[in-house]
Amino acid sequence: MTSSSTPGLARFNTLADDAAAAALHEVCASAAWGRAILSHRPYATTEALLSASDTATAALGTEDLAEAMAGHPPIGRPKPGDPTSSREQRGMAGATEELKAEMLELNLAYQERFGHVFLICATGATGEQMRDAVKSRIGNPPERERGHVRTELGRINRVRLTRLVTEDA
Repeated sequence: MTSSSTPGLARFNTLADDAAAAALHEVCASAAWGRAILSHRPYATTEALLSASDTATAALGTEDLAEAMAGHPPIGRPKPGDPTSSREQRGMAGATEELKAEMLELNLAYQERFGHVFLICATGATGEQMRDAVKSRIGNPPERERGHVRTELGRINRVRLTRLVTEDA
């Protein structure tokens, strides 16, 4: 992770508030998280932005966390036409039909147990790794699972923010 400024970070720092808010909403659907990130602009370094994200993610209340999770499609079913969810869930793209069916069942069982989608930073993970993660977490007590969800959301936000400030315009 670079600690220096990038052209993308400079671009983000100078976006109009409404454009920056829209870009941040694509990173994380929580309005509270987006407001927290906006309130600290400009960022001197990418690491400062990521640190602000970590702080904002840790501060999300229950409703804000639910709002953030609502922006994530189930594993194995990326949003149609959404290159971000398709890219992040690439590990499921080549999964067998059996694994896809198993993930569908596990997603439904997880959602029934916890009331929200199974959240994992899927970037770079294989379908099998995602399946194993949901299997290992589905038995968690709700309090422990909320901790996992918050950690995974923080990881996803970091990946997406890094992409936002390093991609070409």
